[in-house]
Amino acid sequence: MSGAEDPVDGLRDLVGRPSRRRFTADPVPREDVEQMVDVARRTGSARNRQPWRFVAVTDATVRRQLAGCGAYAGHLAGAPLVLVLLTRDDGFRDTPFDLGRVAQSLILAASALGYDSCLATFYPEDNVRAADLLLGVEGPWHAEHAVSVGRPPRDDAVSGTPAVPTGRRRVSELLTWRE
Repeated sequence: MSGAEDPVDGLRDLVGRPSRRRFTADPVPREDVEQMVDVARRTGSARNRQPWRFVAVTDATVRRQLAGCGAYAGHLAGAPLVLVLLTRDDGFRDTPFDLGRVAQSLILAASALGYDSCLATFYPEDNVRAADLLLGVEGPWHAEHAVSVGRPPRDDAVSGTPAVPTGRRRVSELLTWRE
């Protein structure tokens, strides 16, 4: 491009932000939480079913207990906000796809507002039931995923071992053409 910036560079940076698992103790204002959910609720959904609901958790005791509901959920305890994504088993195969899309939208909205975040999965099924009980969730809805949200540490140092290998595969490794 002649002197112009690649139009997708900003999007690459936003989507490529690493998940962060350390946060300051600064609370996340209610207005910011509502703005994140407002952005996320606009996510496309198969047949517009919108198979999601959200629970905002700021109570430290509940956050600590939720952190025990998944092998990689420990970061929930240290976040000032945990946004739990509720879904229901509605028999549609695209519900998990819709939930992934809304989770990504939620994470991007948090990032746009200057927050770091990290997704957690409550697994196995006993952990889903435990999370449901902690949150008072009944009926067709279940807590299967959560996002920790908070401001990055002031030293902005990334510590610990990543849960997955870093880096991304090249496009040539991922894309096949049939012409």
